[in-house]
This record gives sequence, structure tokens and C-alpha cells, in this order.
Amino acid sequence: MKRALLAVVLASAGCMPVEMRDRTPGAATPAPPGATCKIEALGDLVGKRASDARADVMLARSGARTLRWIAPNDAVTMDFRTDRLNVYVDGASRIERFTCA
Repeated sequence: MKRALLAVVLASAGCMPVEMRDRTPGAATPAPPGATCKIEALGDLVGKRASDARADVMLARSGARTLRWIAPNDAVTMDFRTDRLNVYVDGASRIERFTCA
């Protein structure tokens, strides 16, 4: 009985909706030693429209290795990464705030 229940749980684990998965490339890879993210130099980007070009600027300024866009009602993972920049955008794709996690 326990084996059957375990098989059902393991089989259903791969059925998680795509929107619930972390979209950050290499999310399972731990941050390299010394990799950090800093948001101090990003304040002038608040209110600007989100874009790939701005993502490149944000990565360069923050020192982050990865960037994750977070829109209203997005589900995101709760794992903590010192090398990831989270960019929160509103419904109109305007940047609201930043966190490193």
C-alpha cells in the first residue's frame, strides 16, 4: 500500500504547471563563491518599461548572474540565491522594484 502511494506521489510530481516552475536558467545550480547581487545602482530604472536591453543593463550594474522577471500574480520559487536579481514589474510591464534573492 505504501509503495503504491509513493508511486502515485512521485508520478504526479512531474505534472506541476509550467507557470509554477522557476524560469531562471540554471536555477538548481548554486551560486559560485563570492557571486552577489547589488541593487544600489538600479534606482533610475524604476518606472521604465521592461525589455531585454534593460535586462542586460541591470545584470551588468547589479553584478547578478541571473535575472528573473516577476509580474503580478506570478508564482515564483522561494529558493534564495545571492547571484539572482528579481525585477518586479506591474501589469503594464513597468519596473516597480528590485530584490536580490
